[in-house]
Amino acid sequence: MNEPAHPDEVRISDADRKAVADRLRAAHDEGYLDLAEFDERVTEVWRMRTRGDLARVTRDLPAPRTPRPDGLLFAASSGGVAMRVLSIIWLCVTAATAAGWGVIALLTEASPWWFLVVAAPPGAVLLALWLAGVGRPRRRDR
Repeated sequence: MNEPAHPDEVRISDADRKAVADRLRAAHDEGYLDLAEFDERVTEVWRMRTRGDLARVTRDLPAPRTPRPDGLLFAASSGGVAMRVLSIIWLCVTAATAAGWGVIALLTEASPWWFLVVAAPPGAVLLALWLAGVGRPRRRDR
């Protein structure tokens, strides 16, 4: 009767190797591995055969960070952060312009909608970028 293999002796699939290579890529992106060590470890990963081998190549790395979930309007990516910051700046400038022009409109007979001259062009650009997908969260299949 054959005894089951120890968990570290179980063979791995290409999907297992890819997952570890992705973890090494994330460690490199975060600055834990330099390019030479990253390349060396990834090359080694594709030669490995067991779970124990894979554990050895990532043993000295911190636990992987869990990605922030995407928000309703903006993704957690750098593009999403940039769009969020630009949108907040646009909202602040628009609010300040509307408030200032509102005071002028109350004191004079000027149209209260002139602040749109300042707000509309950059707002249109932000909307066009967002509609094009810049910084927008990806749709998840339901």
